[in-house]
Amino acid sequence: MAIDKKYLDFFHKVAVKAAYASYHLVGKKDKIAADKAAVDAMRNELNKIDMNGQIVIGEGELDEAPMLYIGEKLGNGNGPKLDIAVDPLEGTNFAANNLPGALSVIAVAEKSKLFNAPETYMDKIAISENKKGIVDLDNSVKKNIMNLADYKNTTPENLTACILDRPRHKKHIDELKALNVKLKLITDGDVSGALLVTNDNHNVDIFLGIGGGPEGVLAASALDAFGCFFQGKFIFETDNDKIRAKKMGIEDFDRKYELNEIVSGDSIFCATGITSGDLVQGIKIDKNCFTSETLITHKSFGIKKIYRSTNTI
Repeated sequence: MAIDKKYLDFFHKVAVKAAYASYHLVGKKDKIAADKAAVDAMRNELNKIDMNGQIVIGEGELDEAPMLYIGEKLGNGNGPKLDIAVDPLEGTNFAANNLPGALSVIAVAEKSKLFNAPETYMDKIAISENKKGIVDLDNSVKKNIMNLADYKNTTPENLTACILDRPRHKKHIDELKALNVKLKLITDGDVSGALLVTNDNHNVDIFLGIGGGPEGVLAASALDAFGCFFQGKFIFETDNDKIRAKKMGIEDFDRKYELNEIVSGDSIFCATGITSGDLVQGIKIDKNCFTSETLITHKSFGIKKIYRSTNTI
C-alpha cells in the first residue's frame, strides 16, 4: 500500500524547516545547539501532520533524548500509521565548523516496514547495481573490487571507493590503495556517503566500511528507491548492546541484512542541505527569502530527484 503522495510535500517541509533552523548556528562552534535547533524545528513540524507517527530511529532512547526519542509518537493522530527515522542534523561537526555536507534527514515508511535499528555500529556496503553476487560483506575488499571491476568491464584503478576516514578502516584503505583504487575519504556523514553511489555524476562506484547503524537504515530508504544494492551487518561490541538489540527483536547478532529486510513496502526520504556538499547545496538567504535543496525519493511513485525551493522568512 502506497503512502499518499501529499505526504512527500509534508516531509519535505519538515526537513527544510529543520535545516533552516540549524543553519543559523552554522560556524558557531556549538554542535549541541545546532543539533537542538534542528530537533526542535523537526519535532514541531512533525506534530502538525495528519498521521499516527512513531519514531523508530531518532536521537536516542527516552532516558537520553527528551525529544524525537525512539518510540515517541508524533502527528495529530488523524491519519495513517507511519514509522519515522530521523537525523535532524547529520554532520554536527560540519555545521559547527561551517564545513561542507551538513544535512537534515528524514525517512518515513508504512507501519512496521522500517527496521528498528539499535544505536550501534553497522558494517555496510553499497553499489548502484541492484544485483546479488557482485559485492558482499563476507567477501574480502579485494574480491569485492575485482568483482565490481569485472561487472563494469573495467579495472580497479578506474573505480572510486568512498569510505569514512577512521583508524578502524586502515586495513581497508591500505587494501584499496594496493589495488590502485581511487579513494574518496569522508570525515563524517555516512548517510550522504552511501548515497553517492546513486548518481554517476558523483563518480563513486562503491561505499563500504563501518558507520552508524541508524544512518545505515536512513540511507537504505533512499537507496531502495534508486534500485541500488545495500547490505548491512550490525556490530555489537558489549553485552549491553546485545541486550538492547534483543529488546528490538534482534536474535542473530551475526546476520547480514539485505535492503528489502531493512525497508519494505513504500517509503519517503528527504535530505535537505544545511551546508553545501556533494549531495545537495546548502541553505542560502537572500533578503526576505531562503532557498533550499533537498534530495527526495518516494518509492511507490518512482520519485528520485533534487528539489529546490524558495521560502519566505
